[in-house]
Amino acid sequence: MSNGEMWVFGYGSLMWHPGFPFEDRVIATLPGYWRSFCMRSIHHRGTDAAPGLVLALDEHAGSECHGLAFRVSPDHHAKTLRDLRERELVSSAYLERELLVDLTDGRRVSAVTYVIDPHHVQYCTLDLQEQAGIIATAIGGRGPNTEYLYNTADHLAELGIEDDDLTWLAREVRRQTA
Repeated sequence: MSNGEMWVFGYGSLMWHPGFPFEDRVIATLPGYWRSFCMRSIHHRGTDAAPGLVLALDEHAGSECHGLAFRVSPDHHAKTLRDLRERELVSSAYLERELLVDLTDGRRVSAVTYVIDPHHVQYCTLDLQEQAGIIATAIGGRGPNTEYLYNTADHLAELGIEDDDLTWLAREVRRQTA
């Protein structure tokens, strides 16, 4: 947290369900990472017996991820961090990082960001067809995996953020579940 400000970068469910009070919300770009369904979900969108998939930030030079940066109300910094850690670090597959993000208004800020640990057992690399098959059927403690995909894809579209993989996945999963 620089200058006493706390920013959080959201690229998946944090965009449509941040779960903390914020004073500002700005479209932002995180360089060097891409958003993908590369984390098996055994808590929120799947189970140990039938894991689902959730989005994670996978580090790739030359890539970038567009999402939202939230500026947290100063009197909520500690509680927000506590709540985010409880939510995001439930299985230690995510790593908490302070990373620089570029805001659409030209500012560059440091933001709390959750990225995948590529050495964690929940990390996976699957082609889009395999991802669609898993997402179409998985259900976890926070509901169906389809809901997570649809909410994220719809929210990105509302924000004018293009993500060809999520658009394809949403269309394919809808086809599979029709």
